[in-house]
Amino acid sequence: MNNELYEIIKVYATKDHKELTSLLLDKSKDQLIALFNDLITIYINDKNSSLLREYITVSLAGYTPTNTKIGYNGFKQSTQIGGKVIACEAKPQNLHSEDNGKRKSPRRLNGGGNFTDYTHERFAKDKKENPSMLISGFVDGELIYVLEFPFTNPSFVKRLKTLLKKRFPNGRKAGNFLRSANFTFEHYKSCKELNIVYLQKDKLEKHKRQLTEKYYTFLFKKVEHVAKR
Repeated sequence: MNNELYEIIKVYATKDHKELTSLLLDKSKDQLIALFNDLITIYINDKNSSLLREYITVSLAGYTPTNTKIGYNGFKQSTQIGGKVIACEAKPQNLHSEDNGKRKSPRRLNGGGNFTDYTHERFAKDKKENPSMLISGFVDGELIYVLEFPFTNPSFVKRLKTLLKKRFPNGRKAGNFLRSANFTFEHYKSCKELNIVYLQKDKLEKHKRQLTEKYYTFLFKKVEHVAKR
């Protein structure tokens, strides 16, 4: 964070609105654009919060974000007459290319995600509600893809069920959780209801090295298929 942005944030947090307004009015248009760009860059790449990445993912898929940490990430009304409200669960991944370059084994986007502190009870609720899973991938805050499929896709459900059974072979005791129920595109790639919400060929090719080889091939075939329609 540069010093100029830090000073503005400090005034926002410690002074009144009038002083903040005065400080901003003294800035040129170019300065404000640069500051705003820096702020968004910091926010969208935040390693401790995926809020902005979730918001983008949910909104692009046509859902209304909830802006809450607990529960589903968004909702929309079914287009069918008398249709029910459909929930969505966003799972964005973000790679920091600079950090990745320092790793002995660099991370790669694999179309995956995870459920934190998962339980049989949560699993049963998710199967009943059948939220739309929204899987997105970012590189340094730049969106590469958003995919959508129903939670109840058989191979996806099987993956979570297997992980829960492995973690709790004799049943779950109070206070125990499956810390990370993870998955990759392998667990939903055959879903007939898979929907490509966002995927651009130029961005995909630009960040090819940031994806696993299998996932890149999977997405490339999808984007080629869409282009031929």
